[in-house]
Amino acid sequence: MRTPHQSVDRLGSRPVEPAVPSLSLPLTGSVDDGDRLIDVVDLLALDAFVTGREPFGRTSYLENVRADAALTTDGATLVRDALEEDSHGRLSVGDGWTLHVTRWKQSRRARVTVTAVSAELAESVLTSASANAVEEPEPAADSVPIGFWHFGPHGPRRAQREIDAAPWNKIRANYAEPVARTLERLMALDGTAVAGRLLLLHGEPGTGKTTALRALAQQWRTWCQVDCVLDPERLFGDPAYLMSVALGSGDDDEPRWRLLMLEDCDELISGEAKASAGQSLSRLLNLTDGLLGQGRNALIAITTNEDLASLHPAVVRPGRCLASIEVGRLPYAEAAAWLGRSQGIGPDGATLAELYALKTGAQPVTVPESAPSTGMYL
Repeated sequence: MRTPHQSVDRLGSRPVEPAVPSLSLPLTGSVDDGDRLIDVVDLLALDAFVTGREPFGRTSYLENVRADAALTTDGATLVRDALEEDSHGRLSVGDGWTLHVTRWKQSRRARVTVTAVSAELAESVLTSASANAVEEPEPAADSVPIGFWHFGPHGPRRAQREIDAAPWNKIRANYAEPVARTLERLMALDGTAVAGRLLLLHGEPGTGKTTALRALAQQWRTWCQVDCVLDPERLFGDPAYLMSVALGSGDDDEPRWRLLMLEDCDELISGEAKASAGQSLSRLLNLTDGLLGQGRNALIAITTNEDLASLHPAVVRPGRCLASIEVGRLPYAEAAAWLGRSQGIGPDGATLAELYALKTGAQPVTVPESAPSTGMYL
């Protein structure tokens, strides 16, 4: 018979002394035939933490997980194992701790959660289970690692991916000569002297603004970490989200400089931004040279379709703006040289997207237009 001060582990039969009896909560859950096996594992993994038997929890999200990574540790006893089409949930217990692992095979991601009777034990088990689990991709000449931020169901999340990014010398001809010379000066920066924190690329759609930023990430990869924010309107509308992105991880091996890429943010930096975007513009500027940006060495690259004359004067003032570059069409002669012929090129030149369409013959898939009806009358 149990003493009044003992509780029985619901996944086994060992008596466990409650770590914080006054803060323990009952765990209630229901399962029906609509639940997946992996959902049951998720529910069971909460038991020791919710009831207070193991009040210390630690979680780590892993990217690029090795196919042969065990994600377990010595002394672990497997109590639940659920395998589905693209996910794998596993629950193990040890002496004073519980290990919960969820893997997504196709995306090579994993979530490792440990609850334990002490913080030190939780961190030790988490470190041991995650050791050598991640396989860093080999750097490629035409790719670059870029982090992607978004605000998910459980708060800010960053996932890193290798994306295609051609070196600058391979794409220089995609830009009109004055633009190429200006971009070349930007590519040559090495982090030793950066005058200004805002980088603006503006111009009509299809001129290669994002392609230039990917090349910039390639050129700066040795001294600058590049992140893309997928929901910039949420970033500057939510101070907690902004703080998470601005402060970074704080790891010792984190690069000194970071570049945040925000695409198509016309509403943030337009002349009417103060009225239309509320505090978003103020927070953007504060991240560049205000108190929030002090000591963080954060650069912000923004692409926009707005004309330079319509940009907010606070954005483009000297000392704040590192570069403001209009990426326009290739003039007629340069466009014809790029394509190797002049057929299809208008007198005002062509955008990079138009040139690629002419080169490949690719056209949007559309419903063919029907011939107009002549009616029933002659």
